[in-house]
Amino acid sequence: MTRGLHADYGAEFETRSGREIVAHYGRPERTHLAIRNGVGVIEMAYGVVVVEGSDAVGFVDNTVSNRVPEADGEGCYALLLDAQGGIETDLYVYNAGERLLCFTPPDRAEPLAEDWSDKVFIQDVTVRDASAEFAVFGVHGPNATETAGTLLAGAEIPEASLTFVRGAIADAGVTAIATDEPTGETGYEIVCASDDAVDVFDSLLTRGTPTTPVGHRTWNTLTLEAGTPLFESELEGRIPNVAGVRNALDFDKGCYVGQEVVSRVENKGRPSKRLVGLTLDAVPAPGAAVFDGDDAVGEVTRGAESPSLSRPIAMAYVDSTTAATELAVRVDGTDIDASVTTLPFVEGSGRSARVPRYD
Repeated sequence: MTRGLHADYGAEFETRSGREIVAHYGRPERTHLAIRNGVGVIEMAYGVVVVEGSDAVGFVDNTVSNRVPEADGEGCYALLLDAQGGIETDLYVYNAGERLLCFTPPDRAEPLAEDWSDKVFIQDVTVRDASAEFAVFGVHGPNATETAGTLLAGAEIPEASLTFVRGAIADAGVTAIATDEPTGETGYEIVCASDDAVDVFDSLLTRGTPTTPVGHRTWNTLTLEAGTPLFESELEGRIPNVAGVRNALDFDKGCYVGQEVVSRVENKGRPSKRLVGLTLDAVPAPGAAVFDGDDAVGEVTRGAESPSLSRPIAMAYVDSTTAATELAVRVDGTDIDASVTTLPFVEGSGRSARVPRYD
C-alpha cells in the first residue's frame, strides 16, 4: 500500500482481512458522488496468485467455475466451490501469456496458492502468492475512459470487459484492464509493480482530468447501489445459483468441484433463495431478519445510506417462493417496512456484470 501518499490526501485507514486499506478520505458520501458524476481512483485490496508453466491454463480451468481464456490479453470472473457447491472464493483470472494472474480477496491468496501447489502432480505448473509484487488501482466513473486513455502511453485503452493491454504511465510499465463495471460505472484497473505504485497513483490523481481519491467505504456504497454481490457479504458460502452470479459460470465446461450441485440447482429451475434489493427508512445491520407478514423469509447481507438516492438501501436473500413486493426488516428491534426493488438501485454509465440473474 502507498500509505504515505494516501495520508497526504487525508486518508483514514482500517484493517480488513489482515490488510491495511484506506477506509475513506473524509466525507465518503462526497467521494461517492464524485465517481457517479466524474471519476475516482481507489487502491484495490486484491491478493494476487501467479500460476506459471505450460499446463497453467488447463490446471486452473479444471478448478474454477468458468472457462479460463487461452488467449493472452483476456480474462474471466470465476469461483472456487466446495463439494457442497458453496463459494470458497471469487477471483478474476487473466491470461498474461507466460502466466496467469489470479486476483482474489486479500486473505484468500496465500491459502489458495498453498492449496493449488499441493494439488500439482505431474503437470508443468508452479504457483505462488505474489500479492506483495503488485499494486492495483481502480479508475471508475463516467469520465474513466478519458482519464485512463489520456495517461496510458503505448497502447489504446481496452474496450471489451476483462480484456487488457500493456502500456506505460509515468514511465512505469502497467497493464490496463477493462473491468466488468462493479460500481455500475465505466471502469478500468491499472496494474503495476509495487515499486512503481506511488508514481502511478500520483499520476492517476494529478495528471489529466480531475480525479478524486476513493476509499473502501465509498466502494461499499457504490457496489451496493450497482447491485454487485461482494465476496465478504453476499457470496462466501453461498451456492452460485442462489447468488445469481451467472457471469461466473460456464455450464458447458468440464468437471470442477461443486459442479454437480450447481447443475442440479440449475436443472430444478429455481434456487431456494434469491438476492433482492430493498428500499426502507432505516439502515439495517447485516443479518437483520426479513419478514413477509409473520413469516421470516430471509436476511439482510448489507445496507447503507445511499448517497445517490438520499435514503437507506439494502440487499437481502429471501425465499424464492416469496412473491410479496412489500416486506419488513427488523432494525433495532422494530419491524421497518421495506419495498422489494429491482437491482441495480442506480443506473450509471455502465452496468455491473454481477447483477443477480435467475433466468
